[in-house]
Amino acid sequence: MGGAPLEVVGIGNAIVDVLARVDDAFLEHAGLVKGSMTLVDAGQAARIYALLPPAVELSGGSAGNTIAGVASLGGRAAYIGKVKADQLGAVFRHDMLATGARFVTPAAQEGPATARSMILVTPDAQRTMVTFLGSCVTLGPDDLDREAIAGAAITYMEGYLFDPPLAQKAFYEAADHAHANGRRVALTLSDSFCVHRHGTAFRDLIDNHVDILFANEAELLALTLESDFDHAVAALKGKVSIAACTRSEKGSVVLMGDETVTVPAHRVEKVVDTTGAGDLYAAGFLLGLARDLPAADCARLGGLCAAEVISHIGARPEANLKTLAIAELPHLAAALTLDQAPTPTS
Repeated sequence: MGGAPLEVVGIGNAIVDVLARVDDAFLEHAGLVKGSMTLVDAGQAARIYALLPPAVELSGGSAGNTIAGVASLGGRAAYIGKVKADQLGAVFRHDMLATGARFVTPAAQEGPATARSMILVTPDAQRTMVTFLGSCVTLGPDDLDREAIAGAAITYMEGYLFDPPLAQKAFYEAADHAHANGRRVALTLSDSFCVHRHGTAFRDLIDNHVDILFANEAELLALTLESDFDHAVAALKGKVSIAACTRSEKGSVVLMGDETVTVPAHRVEKVVDTTGAGDLYAAGFLLGLARDLPAADCARLGGLCAAEVISHIGARPEANLKTLAIAELPHLAAALTLDQAPTPTS
């Protein structure tokens, strides 16, 4: 992996996040299940948006957040995602390029607007998402940055993007292209509701095309059809080369070959907003893998990145993660300060 010109390329829904603080009564009034991700059409999105209190708009999208995290750690990263040539699309492109990541996916000139996700944060720091996918649904194989995929040590695919048929085709072609070039493929399950919707297809993708899997506890139970975490972990063994299973304040469990490693959560003084926790855990873990760190250190780096993002509103890091990681995990300083060539941004 050491010779790869890129370390991680992410494929996902290019979404602008609209973050608002609400109470449980708001969720009940809007008919939303706390902690879920609900896909809505343009009309439903407008109705819920009209009910929101004052909100903050930030570029997001699960894989986009992960790639922003990899770049903040000093990693060489690229992103593949579809926006429209509109105001929010321009904002998203600017924000992604500003991280230092490569982003060359052409904007759609026609069709639905750039996607947005209303992220509703309750006082217990849980987030409930209402997502209008917009132009995301138009991403297909023709939009793949094949040069980036061929050159990246790891291609990381976002489960949220698996809904549209064209995107499913893009996933399979991206995985095949990565493997044909001797690279590895990672998948995040994204949400237990995604797993319930696409259980059979996800299992086929994982069994035949995925090397590295990310899942939280609920997603893992949905995937394995088990009711107990330990049984679910046991059922996952042998399915992929590496699996990182996150458990919020309980930390994470990593399966790597015959090794099973449990790493506690990184300390955080106050949890403000859990949005992006899994995305940033994946960022740290993937950067660690790309730099050949052992399983436990990949998980520690992921946990630190997750702790940073849940300490404030928004799903992308506010601190420089490389600087933070060197201070908090000094034994990783050498790996984090490798002499890196900058990532091309266009």
